[in-house]
Amino acid sequence: MQGRGANKVQKTVRLPKPLFEEVENLIRCGAQRESINDFIVKSMKLRVSLLKRKALDAQFAEMSKDTDYQKNAQLILDEFEGSDWEAANFLER
Repeated sequence: MQGRGANKVQKTVRLPKPLFEEVENLIRCGAQRESINDFIVKSMKLRVSLLKRKALDAQFAEMSKDTDYQKNAQLILDEFEGSDWEAANFLER
């Protein structure tokens, strides 16, 4: 059985004092009881998620400029147009 600290890394960070104090105050006054560590971990997870989403959005933006991709996408749409109409008609019944 692994201990609580398994798969964790301990790292020292420097935070702006006003930000740290604001976080401390939010944690102290909040209905949710969490540690500063938990707050930082959740914040980092949120930031990672946002950065991944931004990277994915950038990839989709590039796809919209790719003429070969657009041609292939249109071919696929054209190929499935008949079956799409069949499915729509079936669902309307």
